[in-house]
Amino acid sequence: MPIVAHSALPTFSRLRAEGNEILELERAQKQDIRELHIGLLNMMPDAALQATERQFIRLVGASNRIAQLYIHPFTVDAHVRSADAQSYIESYYDDFATLANEGLDALIITGANPIQRDMSDEVFWGPLTEVLSWARESVCSVICSCLATHADFKITYDLERIRLPEKCWGVYSHKVCERDHPLVDNINTNFNAPHSRLYEISAQQFRDSGTVVLAESEKAGVHLAVSSDGLRFVYFQGHPEYDATSLMKEYRREVDRAISGTRSYPPFPSSYFAVETRDLLDTYQEDAMTAAAAGSSVPVFPQEEVENLLENTWADTGKAIFNNWLGLVYQLTHADRRRLFMEGVDPHNPLGTS
Repeated sequence: MPIVAHSALPTFSRLRAEGNEILELERAQKQDIRELHIGLLNMMPDAALQATERQFIRLVGASNRIAQLYIHPFTVDAHVRSADAQSYIESYYDDFATLANEGLDALIITGANPIQRDMSDEVFWGPLTEVLSWARESVCSVICSCLATHADFKITYDLERIRLPEKCWGVYSHKVCERDHPLVDNINTNFNAPHSRLYEISAQQFRDSGTVVLAESEKAGVHLAVSSDGLRFVYFQGHPEYDATSLMKEYRREVDRAISGTRSYPPFPSSYFAVETRDLLDTYQEDAMTAAAAGSSVPVFPQEEVENLLENTWADTGKAIFNNWLGLVYQLTHADRRRLFMEGVDPHNPLGTS
């Protein structure tokens, strides 16, 4: 499924430079190929806004089905943004009201950094619930990532997320629980996936809600589940979209906070750094904390050396799951359009909105 560069969004150029197939709009308009329009509600703060956008668009673009993919990133007016981030959003992001009026085939909702213990106290809670309510009635399928999963469980099933005794952080082994579900068709029955969260919906809560758990980990809990109807809502607690460096960058931010004295030195993400990398970072910790205590110049974090030692053991599985998801969306939306045509309804505006 080629992604169509239907706007000036910089991610399109960056992904093309990485070797991804990105179709120019003029060429796409000359092809007689079905379109899928997918919304991307990006809830992440400024520092992760563009990286998260790229990661999810890259996953969507890895699908191999025949369709033209139009990705519509948008956010909600709930964060205090820097001038640069606000300018980026105003230049390249869509408006939710416009997308709701024009319609989407599918929607992806990213996670967000939790600040409040009660999600309903978060500044984004009202706008997020509005999007989820609209999507439930208007979109073929919704992928919820991490906090978005926790939010929908609170709204739909009246189940509260659980605060973990310590952060779930690292790369964990998972097993497929329901091998016959088409969302996990042709993926390894045992695979790795990264997690990074302070809260969870437990496996018991998932099952009590009637959702179907598709993949879980003994250590990290549920990674992937779907609503009881099979596809309307797809729930991730892990992060299949992460780059190989995502956890490393998060670790570095925590290290910087420790050096500045605002937190204790962080433990390593579980099963992420190799022995050689841990040795390198142990040496850095000793040197950096000694320098900080003495008021001396702190050595530079060895990011390049660490990046060269990182392995990505989850990308192929994530791509396969998204490929299956888009294939199912393609089939369902095709069936819906055929039904609407037979009923005399405009398939591009099935709700009859003006």
